[in-house]
Amino acid sequence: MSNRSVQLSSSPLLASKTPVWRSKFIVAAIALGFLGLIARAAYVQVIANDFFLRQGEVRFARTLTLPANRGRVLDRNGLLLASSVPAPSIWANPEDIERDPAKLRELARLLKMSSAELDAKLKDDEKTFVWLRRQLDEPVVKEILALNIKGVYDIKEYKRLYPEGEAAAHIVGFTNVEDQGQEGVELVFQKQLAGKPGSRRVIKDRLGRVVEAVGETIPPEDGMDLQLSVDSKVQFFAYQKLRDAVEENKAKAGSVVVLDAQTGEILALANYPSYSPDKRVNLSGEQLRNRALTDTFEPGSTMKPFAVALALEKGIVKPETPIQTAPGRITITGSTITDAHPHGVLTVNEVIQKSSNVGTVKMAMQMQPREMWEMFTQVGYGQKPQLPFPGVVSGRLRPYKTWRPIEQATMSYGYGISASLFQVARAYTLFARDGEVVPATLMKASGQVQGARVISVENAKAMRKMLQMAAGPGGTAQKAQTMGYSVGGKTGTAHKQEGKGYAGKKYRGFFVGMAPIEAPRIVVAVMIDEPSNGRYYGGDVAAPVFSQTVQQTLRLMGVQPDMAVKPQIVSNAVEESF
Repeated sequence: MSNRSVQLSSSPLLASKTPVWRSKFIVAAIALGFLGLIARAAYVQVIANDFFLRQGEVRFARTLTLPANRGRVLDRNGLLLASSVPAPSIWANPEDIERDPAKLRELARLLKMSSAELDAKLKDDEKTFVWLRRQLDEPVVKEILALNIKGVYDIKEYKRLYPEGEAAAHIVGFTNVEDQGQEGVELVFQKQLAGKPGSRRVIKDRLGRVVEAVGETIPPEDGMDLQLSVDSKVQFFAYQKLRDAVEENKAKAGSVVVLDAQTGEILALANYPSYSPDKRVNLSGEQLRNRALTDTFEPGSTMKPFAVALALEKGIVKPETPIQTAPGRITITGSTITDAHPHGVLTVNEVIQKSSNVGTVKMAMQMQPREMWEMFTQVGYGQKPQLPFPGVVSGRLRPYKTWRPIEQATMSYGYGISASLFQVARAYTLFARDGEVVPATLMKASGQVQGARVISVENAKAMRKMLQMAAGPGGTAQKAQTMGYSVGGKTGTAHKQEGKGYAGKKYRGFFVGMAPIEAPRIVVAVMIDEPSNGRYYGGDVAAPVFSQTVQQTLRLMGVQPDMAVKPQIVSNAVEESF
């Protein structure tokens, strides 16, 4: 083998000269590359950094909502009708969940769900958030967190408690799991009660743990408290007596309204059937309906005092004016109106006491339709009550120009017109407030309010005397008499409408009255829908509820009894005319 010596200096490649432009080009290319990198860095870091900051925030920064404490709902005496209590919720990140079978079984038990249900919630590994259970009791949440399961977290929330339960459900209403009002006061005053949530900016790691707080923390503004005019004790008692009456008479439903005659405050508004705002499983429309405000009916004989009061006001009659009601029927344009029992000659006082259709019609037909329409309108019929409730109805009062003579006649005793029980109760403040109609309110008021004058004080007092006679011996509502207090009021019994006619054996019985009769403090209206246990007259099914509610309410209000004798209930009470 021979050794060959290669002379590098003799290599033609190395010996050739490199062009100057090539080396300059390479250096320039490298310099341009560095300049490009510098420019890109400047663009990313200085000029257009908003986009990249947003992308970073999307991945790591979070805005935590700081929930506001919902305002309380209080009764007129400061007792709780609705309040919020801490109720943490449990959520999980399925992507990071620790799949320890024993821990997951215990978690399912604490969450009151089966292992299969829990697995179904956690099976999607691509999700980063899933609710496991909302609004749990704090001790349960502590047990869950003590399991120390990776990927399971808690969050602060509140839930509503309703101490009065089903008794006040139709007034207070309820919220959903997101703390949004759904019914009643909770819905109407959602904005005031909810307050404003706060916020806090934080940096989280990939496991969802807060590692740093950034920016300013905005504290939440708690919702305002609401104080209603309702007296929770009166509300509970009225509801209890209504429920008993509905069940005893095998009725479909019932309602009670209690108004302060001096201030127009709603002291109680109860309906049965009802529901528990805390437990709303399988709720039906029958339970949710606030019947006292949403259901209308023909008020029947409870309208007679307004027709008679107008006749007094127009000077057509006086309380002692005799009216011939024999033979117990009267024909108007071919249609015959009858009394339940013929009475012969009755004074105006006795027309109300005996609830005579014929006597009432004879007075009504001496007036102009416009005069009756104005009277009914002034006391609130056909007008939507100014109450902050969803579903409040105005009832039906047709324009007087369309009235036929027979319609004018029937409206005088409560047919051909419709109203809610609340409208009937408020209309009776006309007699309780000496001829003024008081605006009703659901919020606590202070002192006496200004009413709208409709009839004179003298005629209002005359009507109270008639109403007292109707609830006394020989009247249609002797069961309305109350231990220790004088009362006055009017019964009503009306066939229920079905389609274009009336149901033969379906009735509503109602009673509306006031006490004490000389200086009324309260107006109470009671309605029993479809009683089917052998009795259906308002004097039998509704008047007893009135009596019990009046007695308890006046005692709670500190009103001194004005009678020292027990009520004398006569078993053969006069039946009211329809």
